[in-house]
Amino acid sequence: MTDRKNLATAFINTTDWANGTRVDLAGDASDRKYERVFAPITELPAVLMDAPPGQAEDVATFVFITNHLRDLGLSAPEILAEDTEHGFLLIEDLGDDLYARILRSDPSLEIPLYKAATDVLVKLHSAPMPKLETMGPRVMAHLDDIAFTHYSGGILSAHDTDPAARFVDRFEEILRATVQGDPVLVQRDYHAENLLWLPDRSGVARVGLLDYQAALAGHRAYDLVSLLQDARRDVPADIESQMIDHYIANTNVDSQGFRTAYTVLGVQRNLRILGVFARLSSDYGKPQYVDLIPRVWAHMIRGLDHPALAPVADIIRNSMPQPTPENLDKLRP
Repeated sequence: MTDRKNLATAFINTTDWANGTRVDLAGDASDRKYERVFAPITELPAVLMDAPPGQAEDVATFVFITNHLRDLGLSAPEILAEDTEHGFLLIEDLGDDLYARILRSDPSLEIPLYKAATDVLVKLHSAPMPKLETMGPRVMAHLDDIAFTHYSGGILSAHDTDPAARFVDRFEEILRATVQGDPVLVQRDYHAENLLWLPDRSGVARVGLLDYQAALAGHRAYDLVSLLQDARRDVPADIESQMIDHYIANTNVDSQGFRTAYTVLGVQRNLRILGVFARLSSDYGKPQYVDLIPRVWAHMIRGLDHPALAPVADIIRNSMPQPTPENLDKLRP
């Protein structure tokens, strides 16, 4: 048994789930691992989160954000036990009804599910901000450099630093001009594989929240982009349009400014994801992420038609190879 397994067992043995049955759960793109643990007598399930210390996202941050979300009446999982020193949490099991799974079996639920998820953002963005690091224009522009190093560079087997440098400088100016307003809590991975449908609850509590420990302070359009320009499933264009309208109608935002910021952040996010997925394949042996790249590319290219992005559109189009089958094969290990 590994040291992490021994530490996990010792942690669980301090709880009501001691000596319970443990089953591995599918993880995500991070170094975190998850297990479902069943209490020995009641068989009540809980989830063990194993996040080794020293990683980018620690369990203390997860606890901090969880408490904030739960104080707002949102369905983040209850923290049942914690060992922040060693990186373990035992949390409420919200079940397996991920949005993505529900919508595969019943696409007719798209409007109510996406409306509920949008309402969560309306609620969250109306609340006072906890103290978080800000995701500002310079940071966001530099985050996109990975698209040049790992997506473009991985396909071309070379990294030309000139287009990347010109892009970062120009894109930072675009972000400063268009992504404005008071910051809100941005979960950053707010999409159908991280949301659970909890129909026995009411209102915004029907949406179970996961994977928000990387939260930062940022623009209110960011999580809506994450939700509606999903890398993992096709969200119909009319649903995207309806949810943008729904968010604007239920907040005090300027419609034109919000829509511009939404488009700019869509390009920023999707460009970064191109690089992240390429890196997950080349550096971490996870080629399944390459299969998602064409959808991400389509989101990004569509956004480049907006006039606000004219200063960088040609840089991206001229330096980023299209995700043809031949090019995608070059990104696989």
